[in-house]
Amino acid sequence: MSTIKQLPLAGLKVIEFTHMVMGPAAGLILADLGADVIKIEPLTGDNTRRLKGSGAGYFSMYNRNKKSLRLDIKSDKGLELALSLIEGADVVLENFRPGAMDKLGLGYKDLSALNQKLIYCSLKGFLSGPYAHRTALDEVTQMMGGLAYMTGLPGKPMRAGSSVIDITGGMFGAIGVLAALEERHRTGRGKMVTSSLYETTAFMVGQHMAQQMVTGEAPPPMSVRRSAWAIYDIFDCANNEQVFLGVVSDTQWRVFCEAFGFTEFAADKSLDANNGRVAQRDKILPEIIRLFSTMEKSELMAKLEKSGLPFAPINKPSDLFDDPHLNAGGLVNVTLPCGTKTKLPGLPLEMDNERFTLREDIPSDHGNSIATLQKAGFDQAQIDKLIELGVVRD
Repeated sequence: MSTIKQLPLAGLKVIEFTHMVMGPAAGLILADLGADVIKIEPLTGDNTRRLKGSGAGYFSMYNRNKKSLRLDIKSDKGLELALSLIEGADVVLENFRPGAMDKLGLGYKDLSALNQKLIYCSLKGFLSGPYAHRTALDEVTQMMGGLAYMTGLPGKPMRAGSSVIDITGGMFGAIGVLAALEERHRTGRGKMVTSSLYETTAFMVGQHMAQQMVTGEAPPPMSVRRSAWAIYDIFDCANNEQVFLGVVSDTQWRVFCEAFGFTEFAADKSLDANNGRVAQRDKILPEIIRLFSTMEKSELMAKLEKSGLPFAPINKPSDLFDDPHLNAGGLVNVTLPCGTKTKLPGLPLEMDNERFTLREDIPSDHGNSIATLQKAGFDQAQIDKLIELGVVRD
């Protein structure tokens, strides 16, 4: 449990109509920061719960610290219940296809008339423009936004190894909500906030667009090593293990030479400045590769740790479960909907050296709706009637 006595967003009421990653990620950020988030699911449960393969972890990762309500919002009684919750809410989140919420009577125009203080956050594929009508996915915008090109090999674009655009787009949505909340303190009125996948992708590759204008050359994929530094590579150690090392300043170069006994390199004035080292990579790297290939990974990392140089082992996601640094507070103990207990990454923030952790476990596959309605102020007779009508399912 969090040791923070008063969470920053305590008392903020959020109604979330989302699925997959982008919308739930925005809700997760607000929930971890203390908001009271009610996730509205279909009567059969969010389809994301049933995903397999690379999507099997989506629901479990992005829905902790939320309450869940299985509700038929297409029915009159279900819509009436949703509107009653929204009437007292601060924020609505949604990430369905353009126009879907409007058809249900849950669009911004309808809801802002009901609650003028409401901040309505839509998480979409595209912002306003010629593509606004299109359906997008994380991978779609990685491809069209140039990120897959920069990630893959020449001629073989490849999506990043995480739903980075969904997650970052959700982050921008949460930032927009927080900005609208601050403005509401002055105006007393809410606002519509829209975040998108495509524009998020463009923002993330903006550094490469700027690089082209600065250098006059289109940047090649990051897999083609044209680094700004001479030593910025993955190196093979003994026993087929690998370590990444970056030496990114002239001071670090001197520390590196001293730590590994490269006295000739240290004495060579043509290598004192970074650009000189980059120009002589063919001279430097073979010697480093030869030395590192004779060292055990643990030996090499210990020396790098002592020297203060930036380095990293080449880990798999499964290695993070046992990472000593993450286990010092970066992992949250949760129970998966299937009942399995595990640890998953918490919000990557501290306030006054305190982390944000678990208040509400991930909503289980069944048995959440009654508790959610009870906490929202409904009495048992009202809840029983809603279940009898088939509007709510526990």
